[in-house]
Amino acid sequence: MPRRNTLRFMGVLLLFILALLVVFPVEQGTLGGRGIRLGLDLQGGTRIIYKADLSAVKPGDAASIIDGAIAVLENRVNPLGVTEPSIRKLGSDEILVELPGRSLTDTEKENLSHVAILEFGELVSNNETTRWENEFGKWKPATAMINGEEKILTSQYFLENTYVTRDNLGAILLVFQWNKEGSQLSAAITSRLINQPLGIFEGNQPLRGEDNRPIAPVVRAVITDRGEIDGLSPTEATRLSKLLNTGRLPVPLQRTGDEKTVEAWLGEDFVTKSVQAGIIGILVTMLFMTSYYRVSGLMSSLALVYYAILTLAIFKLLGVTLTLAGIGGFVLSVGMAIDANVLIFERVKEEVWTGRSLGAALDAGFNRAWPAIWDSNITTILAGAILYWLGSTSIIASDLAKGFSVTLIIGVVVSMLTAITVTRTFLRLFVGTGLAHHTSLFIPHQRKADA
Repeated sequence: MPRRNTLRFMGVLLLFILALLVVFPVEQGTLGGRGIRLGLDLQGGTRIIYKADLSAVKPGDAASIIDGAIAVLENRVNPLGVTEPSIRKLGSDEILVELPGRSLTDTEKENLSHVAILEFGELVSNNETTRWENEFGKWKPATAMINGEEKILTSQYFLENTYVTRDNLGAILLVFQWNKEGSQLSAAITSRLINQPLGIFEGNQPLRGEDNRPIAPVVRAVITDRGEIDGLSPTEATRLSKLLNTGRLPVPLQRTGDEKTVEAWLGEDFVTKSVQAGIIGILVTMLFMTSYYRVSGLMSSLALVYYAILTLAIFKLLGVTLTLAGIGGFVLSVGMAIDANVLIFERVKEEVWTGRSLGAALDAGFNRAWPAIWDSNITTILAGAILYWLGSTSIIASDLAKGFSVTLIIGVVVSMLTAITVTRTFLRLFVGTGLAHHTSLFIPHQRKADA
């Protein structure tokens, strides 16, 4: 038994060391390389909701279409340099984009939701409808008939292999390649526009070169397989190349009115004070447990520190976004971890009163307290799961509810582990030692003899 306890202790210690390496340094752990993600209420940033146009989507395909759109948005956000963005489904046809620590221009917001990043145009003639206007004149989308259907030439027909290079004179070139359908479109349009300009537009604005002039190269030959865009600055060419290689959206996305740039209304000062308050609260709890339950209380206090470090490590590894509500869920789970230890120690005390040895009392106390701990924690986990589901649907659609429930569920699960496994492992180290004969060191008081 002693060897078995030693092996358990070594396993618990190894897990604690790994958790420490994940948590510290706080900004970027030694293991995992992740910092703690802070929500918009703590860090500030941008919050946008996009509504997907699913009118042309077959019934039953909506979920996969939304998942595909989320994947493309994630790829498009990455070149913006946002640390730990949050992009997820909201309801059945909306996508919530949260970018902590980053504000976006209107152009960047539009670029995120474009089905195609770049569109090609030709000069209008007579009284044709105008889509764009710049220094070179009025433009309309460049179109051609493919298989009896009129289609617009856009970057949605690019292969996802664009790259930036330089020509023999050192000028920046953005090189792209058409897919099969794009090659047919490009050949039909450029053969019609020989010696005429082909405008390039990004959203509602013309694509401009390093000299701020609109880019509209004159077509000198039929373009089929590949093309080049020159005149861009190195930074702009690199940005476009990254965006063009992120894929295209499966359905159009429209920005809803529910968007804002958020200032950190709590901020770093609040995080610091929350940490200080949490440390003070844990120290006071540890002091009470140690003074009342003595050695057992001291072991549970060490298990509480173990719990806090392990939970924070899980938050980091899973990428949990910590908001004010999330901090509340974590603090609540700390209370439940102590509650489990109190139940166990009271059962152990009763077993000692019946005359059992410390080792037997520990085993019996933990085993008999387990059903009550299991029932209380499972009901809390179920309540948290329901709250998370409600926060993910249009019923309440609350990120605060989801943040609270996620941290609460993780905290409760870890608290069960530490209360049953870690505390028990620590206490069993004393079994078989001289201290085990002094049961008064492990229980709050002895029962008075009956009169």
